Amino acid sequence: QVQLVESGGGLVQAGGSLRLSCSASEGTIIGTYGMGWFRQPSGKEREFVARINGVYGGGDGGPTYYADSVEGRFTISRDSAKNSVYLQMNNLQPEDTAVYFCARGPAYLGRVTSPSNYDIWGQGTQVTVSS
Repeated sequence: QVQLVESGGGLVQAGGSLRLSCSASEGTIIGTYGMGWFRQPSGKEREFVARINGVYGGGDGGPTYYADSVEGRFTISRDSAKNSVYLQMNNLQPEDTAVYFCARGPAYLGRVTSPSNYDIWGQGTQVTVSS
């Protein structure tokens, strides 16, 4: 069974940085899928954060897309050799506090922001930003 496992969450002060990792079990070649990061603040709906499209034949590149609220502060990347996706988060703010999830989605459909389009999800990792 395909699994995604996130790590790297924690408590950080406003203005600080964290790097989230998402590793896939065997059977899912991350380079050939579109991979997304979502977050869910306590008591709120899950929301799109970032996405990287798949690459024909696998690879580390691919177009990237971001929510307006994180554009310029967050960076999504992929290391196909490690079958992992990352979310570098800089200049974190209290409003970034949430459980962060990675998810597997369609490979080449561009800016796919609805959670319903993603079929495999990790368990989530908590990010808390103090003011």
